[in-house]
Amino acid sequence: MRIVILCGGESPERDVSLASGGSVARALLERGHEVVLVDPAAEAPVLAGPLRPGDVVDGFTVGKEPPSGLVRRQLQQRMDAALAGGPVRELMGEADLVFLALHGGWGEDGRVQGRLREAGIRFTGANGTACAAAWHKDRAQAVLGAAGLPVTERALWQPGTDEVPQDVQRLLAAGPVVAKPVADGSSVSVHRADSLAELERIAAGMRAGQGELLVEPFLPGREFTVGVIGGQVLPVVEIELSTPLFDYTAKYQPGAVSEVCPALIPAQFASRLQELAVRAHEALGFDAHTYSRTDFRCDAAGEPMCLEVNALPGLTATSLLPLAASGAGWTYADLIERIVDLAMR
Repeated sequence: MRIVILCGGESPERDVSLASGGSVARALLERGHEVVLVDPAAEAPVLAGPLRPGDVVDGFTVGKEPPSGLVRRQLQQRMDAALAGGPVRELMGEADLVFLALHGGWGEDGRVQGRLREAGIRFTGANGTACAAAWHKDRAQAVLGAAGLPVTERALWQPGTDEVPQDVQRLLAAGPVVAKPVADGSSVSVHRADSLAELERIAAGMRAGQGELLVEPFLPGREFTVGVIGGQVLPVVEIELSTPLFDYTAKYQPGAVSEVCPALIPAQFASRLQELAVRAHEALGFDAHTYSRTDFRCDAAGEPMCLEVNALPGLTATSLLPLAASGAGWTYADLIERIVDLAMR
């Protein structure tokens, strides 16, 4: 097939997305497909292609910091124009499939999916409705809680308002909290706060345009993640942290954390996490043609809490979903081909 890979984009996860796009391109070429690698937010959107089996794809490096707010605004303008019409839209329309490797931002909040669906263009992953449901962490946790999945208490705070909400103050009074943008990904701007003064400093330092903060209790237990590909659940991955939080730097800099798959946990507990991941996948509207990755962290008693469901999880060489796939005996190319096959059904 001729496949256009969309990567890069306008989100704080831009570097991660570029790295995923390059890895996906190599896998698709290995399986005999023709590939065009496109960054719709770049000044020159076609990064490489048409590429054919045997061609070489350059690698991309994930930076230590996400793009600045000013850079993001420029990227958003270019991406909006590219998706609306012109050469990028024509390339996608001529392709057999668009492979979405756009992590975060428009790639995961449903906007890109909505535009592709309106244009009648086939793409990988979930539809815009499911992506939007998973992207907003507060609404996603409300849906998961209503479906009977274990979620933590939480409160929302709009930085810049005159007073910290009572619900936020109550959570802080009970112990350390985690604060993060209610709609963002890849552990961007995730912080631990032990006092109201510390939380206020975090809020003051947030980048413009990040919106509300989601504040929830800090969970001191072990951290796990579980991928679901179509109707198959993958082995559990444990994320062994040397820092309190699995933040952007820890997630994408090699050697910052240790990730174990299959996780060294009792079989009954692993089965429970896998069952919860499938239930979360379905509760948010992901179907048998899609894939997701659900993140868990345990409380002080060892009970797992569902943190979030990722609609387009990372596909870099160090990402968690490829690691989980390897635990199931799949190569990286197997994983990418399965995602393609799901979209073509």
